[in-house]
Amino acid sequence: MDIENKLIKMGITLPEAPKPAGSYVPAVVCDRMVFVAGQLPSVNGELKYTGKVGKDLTPEEAYEGAKLCVLNALGVLKSYIGDLDRIEQVVRIGGFVNSFEGFTMQPKVINGASDFLVEVFGEKGKHARAAVGVNELPLNAAVEVEMIVYLKA
Repeated sequence: MDIENKLIKMGITLPEAPKPAGSYVPAVVCDRMVFVAGQLPSVNGELKYTGKVGKDLTPEEAYEGAKLCVLNALGVLKSYIGDLDRIEQVVRIGGFVNSFEGFTMQPKVINGASDFLVEVFGEKGKHARAAVGVNELPLNAAVEVEMIVYLKA
């Protein structure tokens, strides 16, 4: 399976790896595991989804933001491993939703990331995950997603 060609056929351009917003590296490769730092819903350094979900944004808008976070994570992975076809399995994602008081649909929002990974990778995109509501996120982002993948031998 050629993941990058599949993305192109889906009308999606793989972004360059976003620059870190703090004192950390975008990913760490440890043997066959790659731990990708939390990614925000940005395009060319500009946040596309900001504010509190359930107040400033609908769950559907935040769903699209979660998808964009994963696309940025794939950009990071490409910069670290060179070829997305080296991914054997998406192991886990962690999703954080900037939630308005009383908002409890975090799983629906993070489905944007999960559904996209399954669409791109098929069975290899199925993963464990957490979907957590938080009071604030960096730069007032609506959502942030981190990812762990396992590489082929």
